[in-house]
Amino acid sequence: MEGLIQNETKLSLRVDEDSKATEFRLFSTAPPHMRAFHLAWVSLFSCFFSTFAIPPLIPVIRDNLNLTDSDIGNAGIASFCGSIISRLLMGPVCDLFGPRLASSALSILTAPIVFATSLASSPRVFILLRFLIGFSIGNFVSNQFWMSSMFSGNVVGLANGFAAGWANVGSGATQLLMPLIYSYITSLGVTSFTAWRIAFILPASLQLVTACIVLYYGQDLPDGNCNHFRKVAEDPSPKDSFLRILCLGLKNYRGWILALTYGFCFGVELTVDNIIAQYFYDRFNLKIQTAGAIAASFGLANFLSRPIGGVISDEMGRRYGIKGRLWSLWVVQTMAGILCVLLGRVNSLSASFMVMCGFSLFVQAASGLTFGVVPFVSKRSLGVIAGMTGSGGTIGAVVTQLLLFSGFTPFSKETGISVMGLMIIICTLPVTLLYFPQWGGMFCGPSMDSSSINSQEDYYSLQ
Repeated sequence: MEGLIQNETKLSLRVDEDSKATEFRLFSTAPPHMRAFHLAWVSLFSCFFSTFAIPPLIPVIRDNLNLTDSDIGNAGIASFCGSIISRLLMGPVCDLFGPRLASSALSILTAPIVFATSLASSPRVFILLRFLIGFSIGNFVSNQFWMSSMFSGNVVGLANGFAAGWANVGSGATQLLMPLIYSYITSLGVTSFTAWRIAFILPASLQLVTACIVLYYGQDLPDGNCNHFRKVAEDPSPKDSFLRILCLGLKNYRGWILALTYGFCFGVELTVDNIIAQYFYDRFNLKIQTAGAIAASFGLANFLSRPIGGVISDEMGRRYGIKGRLWSLWVVQTMAGILCVLLGRVNSLSASFMVMCGFSLFVQAASGLTFGVVPFVSKRSLGVIAGMTGSGGTIGAVVTQLLLFSGFTPFSKETGISVMGLMIIICTLPVTLLYFPQWGGMFCGPSMDSSSINSQEDYYSLQ
């Protein structure tokens, strides 16, 4: 195939002219492409595990720290706010220093804060800790940036979907494992209020270990690390300035629309991760372990659902170009909104569980579909666009948490969930406005011929 290179001495996968892999071998660990994939998802998995280790233990923590519903809601919002800040900063940092250093540094800096959760003594300290731990989720940007730097356009949706999807399983795994760890510790004779504190040693240790592995074994780009290329460059380009990279991304309206869209797929997912265990625990009078297991199934669905979104995006891209990627994103996310409305309306445990499972599949697939489009928005400011989109996810989580599930809302949790579904449907409509001159949009074809594409290379990712 024209443009492909088979370098047997250096690379194990087929690559394009930029040394990006044009194939994706899920169970391979071949460097640098597949090794980067596995390092990226494992590192982000540990961050999700740490961030969402608290919600499944809220019934115990709230009794220990005398938390009100308002305190719990504000803590969830604080966690998302921390994530917004780190995601906005992580984009330009990845553009300048590479995903390896950015990812490992953030994990190493936030791991001690996870350890400090065991020392929480008041509602204010609890809220502050959740804010600071939320910074670790900024590693999502480095995760997606890394995959977009390693894999070519024909498989980038698949790589992004699996890397983020498998990482997001951490939010489900922690819902399942933290109550079990807590129960095991209490079975040893440790008091309840001490057991939940000891349990946080596991997520903190996991995050620290994975950060060190990424730092030691990771590689930023197919051809080496970013710092290597900066050292050998004889004529540093003005494109490398922080402000230029940032401005190129911020001026691209496509990034803002994708940030809104992502706010109401991944943002909603974060909100549900935060409330779903308590929702089932309170509404259906379940045991904490049972509620945790049900909540875990929502997050664990990421193992397949988000990668499926990436697969759909790449397949529709092969058949119909960018139009196929955009239409599939709009359809899947709208279906997620409909199922979210239904989730707040059903009254039985079995029906709620079934609808929740369907909703999880669609809303997580929509996240994968969104990042199947992101790599095509900007070539030079890829990190900024990824950061904007990722931040949109957490801003969406803050908005939904604050308006629908905090102490300031008049809604019950059931009504709040249904209103959130309507918000998903409405905020997905701007996808119809996305247009790429060289590829087209949902309703029309390209307006730019191939002879004029080169002048746009700072703004568009050319495959």
